[in-house]
Amino acid sequence: MTRIFMAIAAILGGLAVAGGAFGAHALRDKLDGRSLEIFETGIRYQMYHALALLVVAVLLSRAEMSQALLTITGYAFVVGVAIFSGSLYALSLSQIKWLGAITPLGGVAFIVGWICLAIAALAYK
Repeated sequence: MTRIFMAIAAILGGLAVAGGAFGAHALRDKLDGRSLEIFETGIRYQMYHALALLVVAVLLSRAEMSQALLTITGYAFVVGVAIFSGSLYALSLSQIKWLGAITPLGGVAFIVGWICLAIAALAYK
């Protein structure tokens, strides 16, 4: 999982940079201020969790830490990005309001990931 999470982290990070540039240049005149803010929130959380996933990948290479908890952490971060950031992108670009109701599910995935990471750290001997 180390290489897979590292690759996903790199892809998510690169896409966050590209998405940020797209938002700043192509969307600035097309979206209202609130929609652009929503889009940028998705980008920001995607980058935070791309970096966090990179840390998880590095920690997975250390046999001393719980591989199962770190793997769950990694999956939770990936799912969180897909649901949280993905729903924010869709909401900001489509203006379909019910998409905002999906976003908290991604937030829950992020929280699960951070809790698993904390448990893995506390269980480390």
